[in-house]
Amino acid sequence: MAAYGALVSLTHIIDTLHKHPSPPISIPKPQLHSLTQNVTFLQEFLDTYISPFANSHEADPLERSIANAVYAAEDIIEAQIVVQIDKRSTSVEDDSFYTNLQKVIEEMDLITKEVQKIAVEPQQQKKPVAPLTRSYSTENVMVGSEQVFLEVLDELTRDQLNRQIIPITGMGGIGKTTLAKSLFENGLVKESFDIRAWTTISQTYNFRETLRQVYIQASGDENLTHLDDNQLGEKLYKFLYGRRYLVIMDDMWSVDVWEKIKIFFPDCENGSRIIITTRMSNLSAQLNESHRVDMEFLDEASSWDLFSKIVFGKESCPIEFENIGKNIVANCKGLPLSIVTIGGLLAKSEHTRAYWERVDQNLNSIVNSSNDDLCLRILRMSYIYLPNYLKPSFLYLSIFEEDCSIRVSTLERLWVSEGFLKPRSGKCLETIAQEYFKELVDRNLILVDELGSIGNVTYCKIHDLLRDMCLKEAEKEGFHYVIRDDPPSNNSERRVVFPPKASKLLKSEVLGSFSHARSIISDCHIKDDCDVEVRLPHTLRLLRILKALNEDTVSGAYFLENVFELVNSRYLAIGVLKPKFPSSIELLWNLHTLIIYCEDYLIVPTEIWKMHPLRHLEFKEAEVILPVPPRGGNNVVIMENLQTLKGVKNLILDEEVVKRIPNVKVLHISYHGKQMEEEKCLRYLQCLSKLENLRCSTEDGSGEWWQWIRFPHSLKKLTVNASDDEELEGLLEKVGSLPLLEKFVLRNGFFKTGMWETIEGQFPSLKFLTLANCDGLEDWIVTHNSLFPLLQQLHLSSLYELKEIPSQVGDIAMLKSIYLRFCSMNKSLMVSAKKIVEEREDSYGDQLDLHVVDDVRNIEETQI
Repeated sequence: MAAYGALVSLTHIIDTLHKHPSPPISIPKPQLHSLTQNVTFLQEFLDTYISPFANSHEADPLERSIANAVYAAEDIIEAQIVVQIDKRSTSVEDDSFYTNLQKVIEEMDLITKEVQKIAVEPQQQKKPVAPLTRSYSTENVMVGSEQVFLEVLDELTRDQLNRQIIPITGMGGIGKTTLAKSLFENGLVKESFDIRAWTTISQTYNFRETLRQVYIQASGDENLTHLDDNQLGEKLYKFLYGRRYLVIMDDMWSVDVWEKIKIFFPDCENGSRIIITTRMSNLSAQLNESHRVDMEFLDEASSWDLFSKIVFGKESCPIEFENIGKNIVANCKGLPLSIVTIGGLLAKSEHTRAYWERVDQNLNSIVNSSNDDLCLRILRMSYIYLPNYLKPSFLYLSIFEEDCSIRVSTLERLWVSEGFLKPRSGKCLETIAQEYFKELVDRNLILVDELGSIGNVTYCKIHDLLRDMCLKEAEKEGFHYVIRDDPPSNNSERRVVFPPKASKLLKSEVLGSFSHARSIISDCHIKDDCDVEVRLPHTLRLLRILKALNEDTVSGAYFLENVFELVNSRYLAIGVLKPKFPSSIELLWNLHTLIIYCEDYLIVPTEIWKMHPLRHLEFKEAEVILPVPPRGGNNVVIMENLQTLKGVKNLILDEEVVKRIPNVKVLHISYHGKQMEEEKCLRYLQCLSKLENLRCSTEDGSGEWWQWIRFPHSLKKLTVNASDDEELEGLLEKVGSLPLLEKFVLRNGFFKTGMWETIEGQFPSLKFLTLANCDGLEDWIVTHNSLFPLLQQLHLSSLYELKEIPSQVGDIAMLKSIYLRFCSMNKSLMVSAKKIVEEREDSYGDQLDLHVVDDVRNIEETQI
């Protein structure tokens, strides 16, 4: 909800001003106390607030009044910060600042008094969710889940006697209830159990009603009014005792439900079973660690099969509707609820190509409005039942384009800079962001799109229908504004999104209309025309986030001296045409993230070392030189928040620099080899005790500089792009001793002895290994049987002299795949890889993937 996010954001502003070593403004203690007291109270109120407008198309007036008051307070404080920074003074001379702030505090006082009159009983109140009754009978058509059906059927009917809990997990509308109903009505299941009962839990479950439903279905006795809850539970327990029962508990949202009722379901070692359907992946793990059923999206064939059965029944699809029909099905993205909803609509409608094409073009809006908004209401339940602290982060997903693959690290950084994250004692904001992300994944609201090399989630997505629901909620709450074909008439928007189609509007006169904007997100794809200059108007001085840069797109070219006028900036990701880097960067008093794309040479001023709040500093494409920080004096700023430093050349990592960036976790650097030898640039590398990810590249000959480098034992990822004359034996010995290293990529260099010998105890945590272009490597010798115990992927590239992969590689239990790139001319290496795959299957029955890449256009993938 927008109000909750606004309150947390204001809390961050107050807290940052309090903790900043050089705050640009000071708020008088009486006003600060009143403001903090109001914000804290209202935030605690919203933590448990259940809006009566949850199912309405209108925003909650109370939430809107809270948000508006908070926005007014932010405007007054941040506007005054601009004034003070322009004056280079922290002393406020204009009394109107205090007067205006007091007016807002008094307005918040009135809201607080109004809120205090509202009786909030979060343990007893129910969230207002309309009943989800379906008006057509196609809901129980089960297609594409036959294998899952058989898997669960086996769990239900096999000879294991102890009572089993079987969780079925997946996002709303994916078919959990349909699967459970199919199992419940199966003939073999009916024969296998003495008693079958079905109860729907939901988040607003009623303890007594749950027990009553099960008892009535089990016994047929409805005379229970004279019993209290415990008596009813005992009666149920006694009736079930000794009988083999199957109970299905549909739509469970909390493990607390099961903890309260489980004592009334006896385990008589007679093969009783309980199926629980839930949208919460973490809940299913709590219910049964060893076995759970995860519902997947339907594949193309199953989706079409389900659609055809609903629309045409036993008849086949007419040939003239097949192409457009398959296109409609493809746009449902494998979600059964979407396919069933649109199929039910088309089954009742006229079968004309024009009508079907109209449906195809407006699929999401039609699905969400069909059948009395059934689909939308099912999906909206997931949002309504979200804890309020997660709602702003979820709504934020709607700023991304449909089908967009979202980089997780970017999303989490934006959450941090937006101020959505509620502080938790002892945790940095990035850790909290990761926890929020995991919670949304566990609730099946965010889909994992791509995993990294060591199993971490690198990219995510949101299903189109969830995104459509998310957009409706965001629009209802005024959460953000998406630029369409014409500039907006309202200039009060706080968060503005420029989608790709709005690139023509990304210009000064349009930007100037957003004087209250705190975030501008631009995904205009104009990389081919990235020298289009964008001037930011003076009216944007309150802006915190300017995201005009993706991994593959740059939205125009900006001038740093112009961008650095945005003194309230927290997140800047921009392309730069002119490489001038002004010293005015030190005026950005609360900058968290700075990402610059520049194809020219950049020299950063010494003022960069005064950026205490800076958390992430990245340079793309450019050759960037960081200056030596000022020495001595009493004004040394420790950049304790800095976690990421990427794209820097020839960084002299001496004692002074290490002292200033003690908590850096990600470091990507490159060196001219001769300078490294002369300066010993990395002599204090091992002092970075928090460093987890190091990428280091050298060129033009680096001599023996690796011999005196010591790696910190905290490293989890290491990429070394060595110069061609670098001897690798000594380096590998050092790297092998790193206890936490999970990913190691080694490119270039040479083996002086022609041999790499891996010894016992090396690489204990390694999951991903790449060796590429390592000259002179002929023999890879293994002298023990505990080679890389956790290795999952082995990548070998351009190793023309290596005779074979050690046969012991095939004995690594965790190994999933071997990749050979540009090695097809090395026949003996190819033969050894295929032999390992074959022997692995013969010995263990495992399928090991072998991927062979001959050139960039021809990929042969072998699965033996």
